[in-house]
Amino acid sequence: MAQQRRVQLSTQRPTSTVCLLGTELSLDVCGSAPKDAVTFHVQGTPGVKLYVVHETQSVKLPSIVGRWPLTAGAEVLLTMDAVSKDGGDEKVRVSYFGESGGVPVGRAMLYLTCVEVSLDVDTSRCGSVNQTLLDKASWTWGPDGHGAILLVNCDRDDPKAETPDNRDTAIRSYADLKDMSQMVLRTRGPRTIFTCHRLVLHVDFSNADKVRVFYSSNSVALEGYKHVLGGSKLSYTIKPSRHQEESIFYVEGLAFPDIDFSGLVAFHVTLLESPEKGFLETPVFTDTVVFRVAPWIMTPNTLAPLEVFVCRADNNEDFVSAVGALAEKAKCPLTICPLQENRNDRWIQDEVEFGYVQAPHKTFPVVFDSPRDRGLVDFPIKRILGPDFGYVAKQAPEGASSLDSFGNLEVSPPVTVRGKEYPLGRILIGCSFPRFGGRRMAKAVKEFLFAQRVQAPVELYADWLVVGHVDEFLSFVPAPDRQGFRLLLASPSACYQLLKEKQEDGFGEAGMFQGLENVPKPTISEILANESLRNFNNYVQSCISWNRDILKRELGLAEQDIIDLPQLFRGDLDSGAEAFFPNMVNMLVLGRHLGIPKPFGPKVGGQCCLEERVRALLEPLGLSCTFIDDYFSYHVLCGDVHCGTNVRRKPFSFKWWHMVP
Repeated sequence: MAQQRRVQLSTQRPTSTVCLLGTELSLDVCGSAPKDAVTFHVQGTPGVKLYVVHETQSVKLPSIVGRWPLTAGAEVLLTMDAVSKDGGDEKVRVSYFGESGGVPVGRAMLYLTCVEVSLDVDTSRCGSVNQTLLDKASWTWGPDGHGAILLVNCDRDDPKAETPDNRDTAIRSYADLKDMSQMVLRTRGPRTIFTCHRLVLHVDFSNADKVRVFYSSNSVALEGYKHVLGGSKLSYTIKPSRHQEESIFYVEGLAFPDIDFSGLVAFHVTLLESPEKGFLETPVFTDTVVFRVAPWIMTPNTLAPLEVFVCRADNNEDFVSAVGALAEKAKCPLTICPLQENRNDRWIQDEVEFGYVQAPHKTFPVVFDSPRDRGLVDFPIKRILGPDFGYVAKQAPEGASSLDSFGNLEVSPPVTVRGKEYPLGRILIGCSFPRFGGRRMAKAVKEFLFAQRVQAPVELYADWLVVGHVDEFLSFVPAPDRQGFRLLLASPSACYQLLKEKQEDGFGEAGMFQGLENVPKPTISEILANESLRNFNNYVQSCISWNRDILKRELGLAEQDIIDLPQLFRGDLDSGAEAFFPNMVNMLVLGRHLGIPKPFGPKVGGQCCLEERVRALLEPLGLSCTFIDDYFSYHVLCGDVHCGTNVRRKPFSFKWWHMVP
């Protein structure tokens, strides 16, 4: 909002000034009064509204009081509600009188020019720029909040460009402009006023590297748009056109919120009065608008799938075919990354995480590239980044660990925790706590996730695993009741209970891994008799139970919201745990269609008892279970179906700015 300005009058010569449409000017009637003056009279032309502030009361003129005492605190306020046609076309005269009254002992004349200078953005979040009574200089959360939103322009609208659009200083297409937020400068009034005043658009130095502003003064051609503000450019002088009352600026975000950037950026337009030679310019008034850069938002399993990704690699033809068949069932397109592009790196879940950004005028997906940078390092840039598909990455200068792969990055469905709503869910990441030392997610990645604010992260204990990813012990599936989902947890206890039941039913000699060549085939009785394996799984269960308590507390879950899937692990305390048979919780979720690692469990009555139990747990929720053989193509390499696939999902219908972090 423009601030109130105080004007010094003079009885020696007339004073001229500019009045901003709809704002107040304060006249210093006492400072300009002759020594022997004791009262004053003020009058103005019809276009000026006058008020006298006397003894804390504001009296609109004209009034029954003709002359006002020149007491301390006496003040005249004026406003103008119509733009001037000519410079100085409205006037205010202040007459001063001595003790005897009669003829004035002095007069001060003020010539006024009313102009409109307004900087406007989409403060009301309706998708277009309109003038509003809302406070443009502030930003508030919630359904009744206000404040403009800015997208990081991180897609690549020109296929010929080598980098995302936020890394260049040119407008390459009209689609590029549509990713940006408009900022409109309105100027009305006599153009002659700008011969002795300068209009400057400026941005704070601390945020100049987070935004870039483009402007074309008199052309709609792409080459007419120039980078005028942001980066090293802290200000831009505007020359209002005689024939144009609105100037449209296009603003792009260059960086997401982060540890050193709140996401808020202010722009200002200031009218400067050009003084006599040798003096500095004087600010007449400033108008300010504030944007918040839209956060990067993850999508949980409960949102509809839009595209499935898988890599073609050595010995995984059948796996790719099975994933393709499941995607077809779910009516979801399949994208296959060819071997020459992934360089035999099949772990596409670990390389990237799909999310999106959203503003009232535009929504587009954004892929988050992990710092692991193995064979798939070029895939996100070369195959995913493109028109209306953005890209963001974080590096790990300290060196990436397995916990920096994005199998260690998941998000819950929307939850309510002790009355606090998380309408976009909560991010889940694995760490080494409660163990001292150990592996941790890279500082830059973790800080980035926390800085987005809208999906407050929860840290889980994952360093007990060889690989160390949260997707090795949890997943979420949609459900028709309760909170709309179930949390699935890998459970050694549930597995031992199932195997014990089958042994008691007389199936103790049924063996694991039937049909797999050169793989040991322990029987149910042998597994139950293996004390070393049981003791290790008791330890694994304690780690998962620790996480269970955290998830119940931080996601507001009850036991009825959790399903335990039978699963055993192997390993030792030093190297960590890995799945004893294909890890069924590490599944691909495509709506109601689940792609579950085939466990090759003991067959009872011709059916795998592990598959049978999982079907009994999940199919009553309306889910369809497809078991995919990934044993030699993924499982023996320390991963399963989820690790080898990825999904781009539909954005939330809920608008992130309607929440209160």
